[in-house]
Amino acid sequence: MASDTLEQYFSYPLNPHALLRKKKALRRELSKRPDLAEKRVAMLGGSTTAEIRDMLELFLLHAGIRPVFYESEYNRYYEEVMFPENGLREFDPEIISIHTTSANILQFPSVSDTAETVDGLFSGVMNRFTDVWNRIEQEYGCPVIQNNFELPHYRLLGNLDAYDIHGRTAFINQLNHRFAEEARRRRNLFLNDINYLAAWFGLERWHDRLFWYSYKYAMNYEAIPLLADSIASIIKGIYGRTKKCLVLDLDNTLWGGVIGDDGLQGIRIGKETPEAEAYTEFQQFLKELKERGILLAVCSKNDEENAREGFTHPDMVLSLGDFAAFAANWQPKHENIRSIASTLNIGIDSLVFADDNPAEREIVRAQAPSVTVPELGCDVTKYIAILDRTGLFESVSVNADDLERNRFYTGNADRAREQEQYASYDDFLRSLDMVAEIAPFSSIYLDRIAQLTNKTNQFNLTTKRYTLPEMQAMMDDKRYITLYGRLNDRFGENGLISVMAGTIKGVELHIDLWLMSCRVLKRGMEAAMLDRLVSKAKEQGLSGIVGYYYPTAKNSMVRELFFDMGFSRIDIPEVDGTVWHLDISGNYSNKNLFIKVKP
Repeated sequence: MASDTLEQYFSYPLNPHALLRKKKALRRELSKRPDLAEKRVAMLGGSTTAEIRDMLELFLLHAGIRPVFYESEYNRYYEEVMFPENGLREFDPEIISIHTTSANILQFPSVSDTAETVDGLFSGVMNRFTDVWNRIEQEYGCPVIQNNFELPHYRLLGNLDAYDIHGRTAFINQLNHRFAEEARRRRNLFLNDINYLAAWFGLERWHDRLFWYSYKYAMNYEAIPLLADSIASIIKGIYGRTKKCLVLDLDNTLWGGVIGDDGLQGIRIGKETPEAEAYTEFQQFLKELKERGILLAVCSKNDEENAREGFTHPDMVLSLGDFAAFAANWQPKHENIRSIASTLNIGIDSLVFADDNPAEREIVRAQAPSVTVPELGCDVTKYIAILDRTGLFESVSVNADDLERNRFYTGNADRAREQEQYASYDDFLRSLDMVAEIAPFSSIYLDRIAQLTNKTNQFNLTTKRYTLPEMQAMMDDKRYITLYGRLNDRFGENGLISVMAGTIKGVELHIDLWLMSCRVLKRGMEAAMLDRLVSKAKEQGLSGIVGYYYPTAKNSMVRELFFDMGFSRIDIPEVDGTVWHLDISGNYSNKNLFIKVKP
């Protein structure tokens, strides 16, 4: 199977039959990918899960994750957690996926039940699941992906089923509401919304009773790849494998028509025609993506003046200020896309390219294979569904830094223009009036700390990944020294952009984690972070700091960081990387020259 045909199997709309038919060949091809990160995934089923496991493996391999599976016996999800023998505990899962459906609700209300009896049934279901979640948190401390419930395959009470206390529909809706409340409250619980998935697929098709009676699969065979894709999207979100930036063509992508030929008044946007209204809704969708933290960029073959003029149309939803980067010229689009990634200081594999032109899509796929290029087509009424259902921008949380991300990158563009006015780079750094807040991990910022840890690849010395519960445990453990860093300057805030953590072993601190967002590269923040780490280590009476660099395909920029910071390399052959030591027993000279650090 040629690698250039792989994307067709993982692009929306999915072809379930092709995926199920080609799964062995796809697995062989995907397993050849370099730098696959191995993760231990436990699948605890309330029904049969074998095909779900096989499909999940394909979607995770496609995302760069090699899953190692533990699978419970049929309908043993509760017993596996509550009465573990050796299997699950020995497996030591990093992710647990609990595949339960409406078939696992042991008892629904009957029409003769009193309100008190119905409340008791509801409490019984909730207690069963909260017991499972509590035990997982105590025993394993790992993320849990939990299905909510799809609606029932029949309504005994008809429309009354939706609101009478005896209705199955009402009972399931109440359970789903409580599951959502629990997921908001528990930092390691993530809901897989099969309620939505089944509705989108079609309840009549989802509830394939013959398939249930024959094989005990709780859904139609064709729905299995969709379910697996949904679970994989959550896992990608947990481990920072989702995309950061959507790069957009203009003509017949953001608006109808060609601005250079049709002129400003000739492009189709607004409410006057069905086509214009579809482009307006697409732009509203993009605006919402941008507001939740996805960067937008323009890559168009156009005269820049014409391209920019398009955004002066009175019905335009997006404005020039909504784009973190803007490239409108006659250069090949793959070259402009590389330039956009460089300008934004993000990896090119963080980009998604949306273009109505099939030739341009194919050129970008061929010349910039790390860029994700959905098969957008040329029907604007389908653009939203194609981008929404790919899971490319799946979030497991939305924090304050996500909401401000576009402003951070717009500030970077202002800084780049300002830099050109200074004779030396040092003078430019001094002119920024940078102020940093560097402090131990705080529960206020823990979501962002975990997110940055799992998303950052380039300035990342060890590329170790930690879940949010693991970060919480590290924060509360006195054996660790932890630091986060926030940076402001006269152009505005940069947000929380650096993380360090080390384990105290004897009289030395061993750095487990040192990473920084690429949007603040070469501003001296790494020196400010090290200075504060040394200060904290000295307060603990430590005499040395040991650093580790584990090379990957993406973090070569920090290969010499420890050397540049004054560490001495030590030879430990069994370590797959380099090991460095810094003596702090005597006087230590601060490395930070340009940033004022708050006390």
